[in-house]
Amino acid sequence: MPKVSIQRTKDHEYASIKEAVDKVIEQLGGLEDIIKPGYKVIIKPNLVATPTDRLSGGVTRWEVCMAVYEAVQAVGGIPVIAESAAAGADTESVIQKCGYQDLRDKGVPVIDLKDKANARCTVEVENGVVFNKINTWEMVRDADAIITVPVMKTHDQTEITLGMKNLKGLLVDTQKKDFHKQGLIEGVVDWCLHLKPVLEIIDGTYGQQGLGPIFGETKEMKLIIGSKDLVACEAVTGKIMGYEPKDVMITKSACERGFGEMDLDKIEVVGTQIKDVESRFKRSSEVEIPGIPESFNLIFSKDACTGCHNTVISALMDMKAQELFPYLENMNVCVGPVTKDMLPEDANAENTVCIGICCKKLADEMNFRWVVGCPPGNADVVKGILGDRLEYGVRYN
Repeated sequence: MPKVSIQRTKDHEYASIKEAVDKVIEQLGGLEDIIKPGYKVIIKPNLVATPTDRLSGGVTRWEVCMAVYEAVQAVGGIPVIAESAAAGADTESVIQKCGYQDLRDKGVPVIDLKDKANARCTVEVENGVVFNKINTWEMVRDADAIITVPVMKTHDQTEITLGMKNLKGLLVDTQKKDFHKQGLIEGVVDWCLHLKPVLEIIDGTYGQQGLGPIFGETKEMKLIIGSKDLVACEAVTGKIMGYEPKDVMITKSACERGFGEMDLDKIEVVGTQIKDVESRFKRSSEVEIPGIPESFNLIFSKDACTGCHNTVISALMDMKAQELFPYLENMNVCVGPVTKDMLPEDANAENTVCIGICCKKLADEMNFRWVVGCPPGNADVVKGILGDRLEYGVRYN
């Protein structure tokens, strides 16, 4: 029977977080069975994009990664913290904003996988449903063990994003985009089955609800959750967040493909119990950006990538700050491989704009405005939405 440990943190200081992480690891039976002396260990946080605040619940706190780092060192492992941010996002910017540079300054290896110094490679994937080859880095290929350290948050495409989806950050940007184009859910499970991560430790100190994975509302939970069975870990964490395991596509698919257990009756929960900490997270579908016109349609394909999703939401936030929302009246903005059947009846060349390379086919077919990029920049998105209706450069910097 897989075991999941839930621990409360007393406060948000490092000592309290380390105590909770250490207790989770202790209750899971320690690390000696999964980390041998001399093992090269990748600790993988979620540093998807630069947040407004490092404690927004959008990125993994350095404190949680550092606690895991010290635990791995204590059993003789050789850990590094390694990540590549979302496609088009700057990992170094997240590292600087979120305190990871301070770890570097203390001698902790924090690796920006996108740095050109890191050699890329292609790995063969056995029995892949979507992919039989995946592009990553030699450092990932050569690791003896991988520990995934996600944040507890919602996601517009996958309901929640936890440790399994977090491993998408170990893909080069072009491969990340391919996951969205060819099959995100099964692609993530293909990757997990190949990598075989040994442990998941979830940063639930501050989570994020609503417009995850970066623009949602911060939700304080003061939790650390962990398991050596990733599916069990995410079934339990999803339940705390108000999701049944079968309703989370990645959890369900991973269980069906034999990666772990999602039946809560077959999972041993130790430490704090689910019923004592459960708190429903607001879904992305329940969120409306304040002030946005009712006649505005934001049309996301289910296969739109995180890069374009984040850029469009960020561009809308910029428009709100610049008081440009009146120009969204009766506008349609399409993101990802949107098809004609997804459009409102009155969509036309004047009121519809397509964002990113995956939407070019629709733009060409319907003669809609198209914003080039994979993903495009915020300013280009705003200009594309506004068209010729405003001297945008005068109002927006």
